[in-house]
Amino acid sequence: MSAPTLHKFLVYAPDKTDEGAFARRLSVRAKHLENAAKAVSEGLIRVGGGLLTPESLTGGDKKLIGSAMIYEAESLEAVRSVIEGDIYYTSGVWDPERLVILPFVAATPFP
Repeated sequence: MSAPTLHKFLVYAPDKTDEGAFARRLSVRAKHLENAAKAVSEGLIRVGGGLLTPESLTGGDKKLIGSAMIYEAESLEAVRSVIEGDIYYTSGVWDPERLVILPFVAATPFP
């Protein structure tokens, strides 16, 4: 039996912007990172991290405002299922109305 064909997907998961969003993020961050580390070790997540405001680079407070990841999976639906099961999604950190999942073709090698 041959291995399934895997495709790469870019995930843009902005946080909600209500006053409690950042506190929700921090309250579940350890569990999110634990699950992400497992997905990396399984090859599901190729790269991922937090998105910061531009002011975070110019001396302002570092402020996380979302996440960006590249997944490798059989289908967009498989990635969506994983994202929708993530604690950031289920805890109301990520904004499901602004979530973007797109097929991705790398023009450079992955580290």
